[in-house]
Amino acid sequence: MQSFRTVRSVLFLAALAAGLSACASGGGGGGAPRGSTNRIIESELEALVSLDAFEAVQRLRPRWLTPRAGSVPQVVVDGTQQGGPEALRRFRVSDVQELRYLSAGDATMRYGTGFPGGAIEVVTRR
Repeated sequence: MQSFRTVRSVLFLAALAAGLSACASGGGGGGAPRGSTNRIIESELEALVSLDAFEAVQRLRPRWLTPRAGSVPQVVVDGTQQGGPEALRRFRVSDVQELRYLSAGDATMRYGTGFPGGAIEVVTRR
């Protein structure tokens, strides 16, 4: 009888811990709406219109600019490769609709070889 209570208590505690961790990771802390870690959406860029795209990425997702596998991410603007992260300096935030980070594998699948550091996609307002 005692072991049944112990098992039941352990199961209850495990379920409680799982429920609490799900609540803690849900975000929902108010403030400005935020996209995923691999995407910067228009509403996030609205407050940064005086900056260039490099500065916006630096503020909102600085990890995108970190070299991976010894290589920096390549910048792709509306489907055309533009070079390394410094290419983001040519675009004002007011001209950008969305920014996305692609891992090396995803960038290679989409654009071919030459993306060991991944890619930062820029979708401009056309």
